Amino acid sequence: MSGIHRPTFIGIHARDESTQVLYISSGCRQAMGYTPAQVMAGRARDFIADPYDGDYPQIYESKVDGEETDEDEANAYVMYMNLKNTNGTPVLHRVTTFKCDNCVIVVAVAFPEVPFRGRHELEVQMLDGAMKRLNITRQKEGDVERRRAEAAQEGRRVPLYYAPSRQIKVAFVLENPEVAEASTEAGRRQNGPLIVFVTGSVSRLVDADTSDLLRFPFLKLVAPEDVVKASTFFDRLGDSPDVLFESFTLLARPPVIEGDVSVPDAENQRVLVECLGANVQDGVALLLRKLRVVPPPTRDSMGNYVSRTRVHEVDEDGGYLSLSEMISDDPETSGVEDAWMRLR
Repeated sequence: MSGIHRPTFIGIHARDESTQVLYISSGCRQAMGYTPAQVMAGRARDFIADPYDGDYPQIYESKVDGEETDEDEANAYVMYMNLKNTNGTPVLHRVTTFKCDNCVIVVAVAFPEVPFRGRHELEVQMLDGAMKRLNITRQKEGDVERRRAEAAQEGRRVPLYYAPSRQIKVAFVLENPEVAEASTEAGRRQNGPLIVFVTGSVSRLVDADTSDLLRFPFLKLVAPEDVVKASTFFDRLGDSPDVLFESFTLLARPPVIEGDVSVPDAENQRVLVECLGANVQDGVALLLRKLRVVPPPTRDSMGNYVSRTRVHEVDEDGGYLSLSEMISDDPETSGVEDAWMRLR
């Protein structure tokens, strides 16, 4: 990563045509000049300075021509776009987004030193096992025409309904781990950063809801045998400008209510999740995707975990690419300049 200090922020907006902002971190003030209250009062698409602002919500559509598409086609998207600052001047941002059930997590990095050049098409890199380049308008039109042609074929039976298997995804925003480390509050350091935002879909992942989890230490959701693994993941996020992947297990019934009867560890099932994470100056954004529920590992007479079967593991060669393989931190070496030249 270059030595330039780049403004960054985390945002969450509704995953529909409105793109209503649901959460924004304080870094938006340095990146764009707006206060969090100003951004929260608006729509994400309204801050896009490029002419394709109306196409932006289409990235996250789950229907094409009224038909359900593959909901899990992509989890993460990377795009360069110009965002408006308070005086209306466009500022280039590298925007990484994570798609959740009904919202979108946004991790933005500003490049204020790069001169403005207009971008007339929205080009997106999708990450979920493979990288694809996508022009939103042409892609959607092509999908619609293909489906219409298929439906018109003689003898083709059109399904009465579509029932895709939708995976459970949960978005978290955590306080910056460095803030947690500096805190003197008892128990804060060993339990890691606190949760400052979580989507309602969390109740489909573990036995807890949003009211239970706000200001709750994230690592207390993690199964004991994976706490070190999750802590190391946070350390890696702090050292990297890129989105990173990790897998670990959560407690199906975490101890979220003080004084509540806890479930014995040997009876507390684990939830294996795949996690995408990104760190900025004022927080950490996570997208957790549920893979499966697994039994807890067994312990020996000393209380040490001794069995960890294949059901507790994720294939290490899952075909994923890191964003560092896809896109450089420097726009001059990432291909963004070439894209500008093609669009001029």
